[in-house]
Amino acid sequence: MDAKVIYHLTTVEEWEDAQDKGSYEPPSFQREGFIHCATENQLVSVQQRHFKNSENLIKLVIDPSRLTQKLQYDRNEELQQEFPHIYGPLNIEAVTQIVFIDPITSDKENIDNKTAV
Repeated sequence: MDAKVIYHLTTVEEWEDAQDKGSYEPPSFQREGFIHCATENQLVSVQQRHFKNSENLIKLVIDPSRLTQKLQYDRNEELQQEFPHIYGPLNIEAVTQIVFIDPITSDKENIDNKTAV
């Protein structure tokens, strides 16, 4: 299951911190040892489950061929899906696009909004 691109949802603030450091590690990285990502088909459900009502949210578009860390698809038994995980800090050069996302305040889909970079 190799996608041409994978995605990660984060906040503008967390991404700005990554720019200063040269790599990105979300708060969950220290606890779990990997960075949660999603395929295009998984994005809306991920946003609804984990980021509903979140503001300053962005979607990082990641080119797997540019990653300097291991990418692995791990099965979530509860959801019966395989999700892409990056096992190490995300090198910022692997991010090819940043898209601003409006918060979900209902069950509508907001994942395809305004492109920034």
